Order: sequence, then C-alpha cells, then structure tokens
Amino acid sequence: MPSKICNKILAGKRLTEADALTLFKSDDIFLLASLASHAAETKNGRKAYFVRNRHINPTNICVNRCRFCAFSRSKGQEGAYELTIEEIIKKLRITHHTSRITEVHIVGGLHPEWPFAHYLDMVSSIKKNFPKLHIKAFTAVEIDYFSKISGLSLEETLKALKRCGLGSMPGGGAEIFAPAIRNKLCPEKISGDRWLEVMAVAHEAGLRTNATMLYGHIESYEDRIDHMMKLRKLQDKTGGFQAFIPLAYHPKNTELGVRGLGSGICNKKNTNPQSPTPNPSGYTSGLDDLKTIAISRLYLDNFQHIKAYWVMLGEKISQLALKFGADDIDGTIIEEKITHSAGALTEEQLTAEYLSELIRKAGRIPVERDSFYRKVRRSE
Repeated sequence: MPSKICNKILAGKRLTEADALTLFKSDDIFLLASLASHAAETKNGRKAYFVRNRHINPTNICVNRCRFCAFSRSKGQEGAYELTIEEIIKKLRITHHTSRITEVHIVGGLHPEWPFAHYLDMVSSIKKNFPKLHIKAFTAVEIDYFSKISGLSLEETLKALKRCGLGSMPGGGAEIFAPAIRNKLCPEKISGDRWLEVMAVAHEAGLRTNATMLYGHIESYEDRIDHMMKLRKLQDKTGGFQAFIPLAYHPKNTELGVRGLGSGICNKKNTNPQSPTPNPSGYTSGLDDLKTIAISRLYLDNFQHIKAYWVMLGEKISQLALKFGADDIDGTIIEEKITHSAGALTEEQLTAEYLSELIRKAGRIPVERDSFYRKVRRSE
C-alpha cells in the first residue's frame, strides 16, 4: 500500500476514487484494518453500538421482480403473504414488552393493491399503540412508489408519513447505482439517481436516513467506489445520512443465482483484474466483506457510522468488522425475512445481552443506542 495513502488517512485528508481503488486491490489487509480502526476510533472512540429493534415486513407481494431478490412474490403465488395492521400491532405488542424494543424497522414489497392511505394508517396505528416506539420505515423505492400511487410529490408524501409518526428511513433499495449493473440486477426498480433524489428530499424534510450498497454479485470495484462517491457527494450537501451499511449479496433462491450475469464476483469466468476476485460459490468471502467495511470507513469520511449488519455477514465476521472500521452491528432484529429468503444461515434474532458480549469480546465498549445514536439508559 503506498505510503502516500497511509499518510493521507492519518492526516485526516479525503481519499480520491483512485485511492479507494488502490485499497481494494491491496492485499495488506492488516494495515487496512489498522487504518480503518484508527479512522473509526477518531470518530467514535472505542464505542460500538447496537439497538433493541424489531423488523416488520408487511408483505412480500411486489410489483417488481429484482433478479437478486428471493423475497418477493406475486399475489396468489405460493408463499405470498400480506399482514393486516392488526397483525402488525399484535407482533409488536408481544416483542415490545418482552424485548423492550425502542425501534421498529419496516420495509416490504410494493403491493399492487394497497393505497397510500393504508401505509398512513399503518404508521399512525403503530404510533397510537406505542407512542414512544421509534418508527424507521420505508425505503426510497417505497417512498417513490407511494408518491406515484397517491399523486403526491415526494415532499408531500414524506410530510404526510411524518405527520403520522414516521421518525426516520432505512437505506435499502440503493443496491448499486451504476446504470449498466442496475439494469441487469433490477431493471424495474427506480434508478440510482432517483434513489438519491428521494433521500435528498427526505433530508430536506428533516428525516434522517441510512444508506446501503449491495455488493458481491456482478459489480466491479469501480462500481462500488462510484456508488460510495455519489453517497459522499450527497452527504456533503445534506448531512442527512446516519450510517452506511454494506450488504453482502446472498444468491440462494434468486433469479440471479450463484453464477451472476456478467463479469462480476459470481462468474467463474471473470478475468477482469479490476473486478472482485471470482467466487464460484456466489457468496462473498470474509476477506472481501472486511475489506469493503474498511474501505467504506476510510472513503466515507463524512459518515459518522459504518454498520456491520450481522444478519448478512454472520456473527463472527460482524464481530471482526469492529476491528476493520465498523462501529455498529445493528440490533436484536427479531424475525428478519428478506435475507433469510435468500439463504442466510444466521439467526433471525439475537438478544441485547448477546450483542453486548460480541462487542465486548472484540475489544470494544458496547453502547445500546436509540435510533439517533443516543445512549439508552435503563433501570434494570
């Protein structure tokens, strides 16, 4: 690794896209870990965060058919489901008291028959029943869809949801912004530019959001860097992103499968030296996961937090990622469906006590946070 890049990082100077590409091509994983850990500790000390949260996926019925997705179904298809608002409240009532959750995370399919009013009722009903529960809900893709079916502008759509109790937004639906890759992965989904536009409007409306990147399918290192560059530019303008979450692709039960579509990581015939190392299994390697976390931390200098999402990475890699620049491993989750539909072998939930121990054994200080990274104080 060139000393010029090391000196830049240690001096707190911004990395270029060329610097990031050099880091992706570097095999000096221990130096990369040391630099990323230094950057993370500069921002957050030795703290590593988790949240007591619950996932709700209201429906898997979706008008889109993304080739990497194993979750979506058509109405009437085997395995299709749609939760009523009453069923959602019942699920929350059980876990709200037993797990003392502070956040509900809601994402789902683009249902062809539910009107926008249904989503407003969903949010307002949750807020009515659980006034102190933070509602983090709906990806930029869902917000765009709500705008279309309601005839409202993005701003009006978001303000209506906010009035009903929406507190923040997750970062899903970003996938990879590069049009050539996105058109193969999810041609029916909104463009990368539209995703960024929705997030900019959300930030303008006072909603904090996360940002994601799906990697390990058919993209190149350059595509990953292009994706992060666009996020960094928007963050420079709005400051509205809280955390960046690299999401490792899971191929099982997807149309894309383990071989992929082109010259990326899933294709055994890939010989492009600028693309990720070929992986015939279709799953990302632990080394690639850790490298992606570390470079995210170093390149995204205007993001306060980098999350190692244990559902996708597994508990051990997520724990190790805390030595590679991550400072958050998400939360208790409870009933995750989307990644498990694609073959994830992780648990569907973990206890707060277990998460604390994972963090502690990685040499970090566990901090239970709320949805805005404020420390939660509990009287046990």
